[in-house]
Amino acid sequence: MSLAAPSLPPGLRRRRRLIVLTSVLALSAVLAAVLVRTATGTTRLLAADRTLTVATWNMCGVEQWGCADTGSASAKRLAVERFVDAGADVVLLQEACATHAESVREALGGTWRLSFRPYTWRDSGGRGGTIDCAGRGRGAAGLAVLSAHPLSSVRSVPTRQPEVGLRRGVLCATVAAFDVRVCNAHLSLPGSDRAHPDREYRDDQLKALVAAVPGRRTVFGGDFNLKPPGARNRSGWVWPSAAYGAFRECDQASGADRSGRPTHVSGHKLDYLFTGLPRSSCTVRDTGVSDHRALLMRVEAG
Repeated sequence: MSLAAPSLPPGLRRRRRLIVLTSVLALSAVLAAVLVRTATGTTRLLAADRTLTVATWNMCGVEQWGCADTGSASAKRLAVERFVDAGADVVLLQEACATHAESVREALGGTWRLSFRPYTWRDSGGRGGTIDCAGRGRGAAGLAVLSAHPLSSVRSVPTRQPEVGLRRGVLCATVAAFDVRVCNAHLSLPGSDRAHPDREYRDDQLKALVAAVPGRRTVFGGDFNLKPPGARNRSGWVWPSAAYGAFRECDQASGADRSGRPTHVSGHKLDYLFTGLPRSSCTVRDTGVSDHRALLMRVEAG
């Protein structure tokens, strides 16, 4: 038996070559379509990965500060989980208890990181310490930064604070995955200094905060205990020009705008998020378990 391939008539050979060529072209088209779909999906995924959402919320977790009837620790934890469900990658918390903040981190999962800075106090004799939350085992009251990504260069920013009385503060960290510096600030209320109740500290605290952040790759904010600058705000002079100039606030509609939706039950805006990055959304959320509403801002960090 001959092992050579049988010879085909010329017409059949031409049709066979045409069938093979058509099949190759069809297969190439299918592969090209798959590659285009894959490339498009990858591009969308990468674009989504460069979007960073930061939330800030005064959770009113320190019961002795008028927060006893605002909601349980579990209800406040659920509120933070809802921020994350809405896309938050970083959550800045004020008036948090250390154990509550840790329980939130545990509920969010092992990939989440927590940095906590306690509030401090100083008396007229120069003695000081941390502020404990009312209730057994709740730990110190303070500021917290929760992040779904590793944090680096975590530090407190030195700011002028009352000589006698409650000292809040500023806590900053870098979200290395996005190369974005985030800062959480809780500014002093007027009259916070029991030795010098007429002293204003928010102007110096804001200057220190703005000086601590890089040019544009930053998101900073928190509870400023301060209304936006404007003719009706007698304390408007404390705002540094860079706040609404070099940076934009979450709820700032234009370069000249200094308004914003209320974030406090008093009807005033007291909570802020500023950035030098392009903003794509700003959301105000009423959690129902605090006297403050939360802000969520999405920025393009690519």
